[in-house]
Amino acid sequence: MNRKTIGRAALAALPFLLALAVDLILYAAWRDRLPARVASHFVGNGRADDYADRGSYLVVTAVLFVGMAALWAAMSANGKVRGRSYALTLAGGYGTAAFLGYLMAAVLYINVDAAVDAEGAALDVSFPMWHLAAALGVGAAGFAVGLLPARLFPVPEEPSEDLTADAERIALADGEVAGWGRSAGSRWLPAVAAATAVGGVALIVTTGWVSGLPLLVVGLLLATFSRPYVTVDRRGITVSGLLPWPRVRVPLDRIETAASRDISPLEYGGWGYRIRPGRTGVMIRSGEGIVARLANGRDFAVTVDDSATGAALLNTLIDRRRTGH
Repeated sequence: MNRKTIGRAALAALPFLLALAVDLILYAAWRDRLPARVASHFVGNGRADDYADRGSYLVVTAVLFVGMAALWAAMSANGKVRGRSYALTLAGGYGTAAFLGYLMAAVLYINVDAAVDAEGAALDVSFPMWHLAAALGVGAAGFAVGLLPARLFPVPEEPSEDLTADAERIALADGEVAGWGRSAGSRWLPAVAAATAVGGVALIVTTGWVSGLPLLVVGLLLATFSRPYVTVDRRGITVSGLLPWPRVRVPLDRIETAASRDISPLEYGGWGYRIRPGRTGVMIRSGEGIVARLANGRDFAVTVDDSATGAALLNTLIDRRRTGH
């Protein structure tokens, strides 16, 4: 691991460690004024509905920020996130650390000098919703600050690879029609979608629609696209989910050539539908996928099994379009 790699990892971890330090300093300053059991969870109207031992705040805070620091350091240091995507990833870490750091500090603050019941739990503690707006503002400021360190250890964009070097074809007879399709799902995404939806239902049952409905909607959206299907035919490349929408289609007349490649989602800035300078893609997992070079010079990629067959058929269909057969 060279100096630049270490530097990128340190810059990515720094905001989370700073947020942890600030929250721990505040805890030490307010410790004697906190109840034995602090209000730790709040419903849609801001009222507390769950409590935790005062000492557990330290554990939760430490695990949260150390874990996030390790995650961002790994993403920034492996060299797969480059150019503008690297800057946005780093700035996203600073914004996330600032947002979470403010929220954790706000939870402490509203518990300071609170009245307690016989078991030492805080009474009449609420979480004003303006704290969420303030946290978003602090997070936005953190994001802006995070754009500056990216210039100290930049990761340059990789030059565009030559996709014509091994552009395979599939032999088709004159007039013969062919299509190709494969599922592009992953093992973990359906489970995440199901867990998110179940969590939303549980929150609706226990706390009401305000807190549970957003989680349920996210879970259902994930479920509809948890096992997308990739097709290649005379129309081009189509990536669709369980429902007619959302879907992504790249028309054949926009594609210059295609190839099968081993793809890491980090090259595209993460998982899901990704947009970054010079390339877009649908990243469901790591592994083989189709990379199509478009007429405007950008690349479109999708991770899918048997990608060599799909890319070869695309090249054959492109040849037919050019020759008019």
